[in-house]
Amino acid sequence: MLLDVAALIAGLALLAKAADAFVLGAGRVALSLRIAPVIVGALVIGFGTSAPELLVSSLAAAQGSLEIAVGNVVGSNIANVTLVAGIAALVAPLAVASQTLRREAPIATAAVVLFAVLLQGGISRLEGAILLAALVLGAGLLVRSAVREDDPLATATEVRCRPEDVARGREVGRTALGLLGVVIGAQLVVTGARGIAAAAGLDEGFVGLTLVAIGTSLPEIVTAVQAVRQGQTDLVVGNLFGSNMFNSLAVGGTIGLVGPGPLDDAGLTIVAAGAMVAAAALAWVLMGTGHRLVRREAVVLLIAYAALLPLV
Repeated sequence: MLLDVAALIAGLALLAKAADAFVLGAGRVALSLRIAPVIVGALVIGFGTSAPELLVSSLAAAQGSLEIAVGNVVGSNIANVTLVAGIAALVAPLAVASQTLRREAPIATAAVVLFAVLLQGGISRLEGAILLAALVLGAGLLVRSAVREDDPLATATEVRCRPEDVARGREVGRTALGLLGVVIGAQLVVTGARGIAAAAGLDEGFVGLTLVAIGTSLPEIVTAVQAVRQGQTDLVVGNLFGSNMFNSLAVGGTIGLVGPGPLDDAGLTIVAAGAMVAAAALAWVLMGTGHRLVRREAVVLLIAYAALLPLV
């Protein structure tokens, strides 16, 4: 079991570092190719921050550990809008732009609800295809809305630079190494999580919901805290909602295609999925009050996360 714990820790550490390199490199390569900043922000960054969840869940599903795969998505979605948002808002109050409440929040919440509904009883390839089709629709709505509003917050701070200043070859290398690191880290996480579950007699779904989900949310935690420290608090909420949309639709859809199967764990499909929807709704309500997430509301979100863990 010690080897499994070591593999899990090493995998999570590698995921956190590699995912950051992948997002930064991919964003700068996209800018160097003169891709519109709004596309970089809404799609490249949103997809990149969900890369750990995508790789971990895809590998787990393909290897027959559907509970770990689904638990990772559900747990990550809960962690994003409670744990990550709460930690960031403790550092400094988070401003919530009005367009985020009109645009990202409804789409992300709808994505979470759709994933929770299709999850009941298991997930099939048809349901995976439905989720991916919804991803195309949701991403299209985000981009169209952002272009229409000329959203200045569409690109993450770390990626902002002039296209002519980008050393494309170096950034392509950074992106490739980041992706390789994510793949290796994901495999270590899946191997470690499965071993821990077997050795400790724990349900794979529970391990996915807790250890794996918190680990794959590390890039969001790091990104959120860094953005808050740089005074870019208005970027954090949009990125978290975007991550939940990609988790639910892109990762959920991929799970359905590569590893469909039944799920008989009511604690995962009903209790945990219900907690995921409730957490998304709670965060949306708190963020909508005064268009700010202040420290006392951050405490509420952190308490909610702690209270939900025993239920799942």
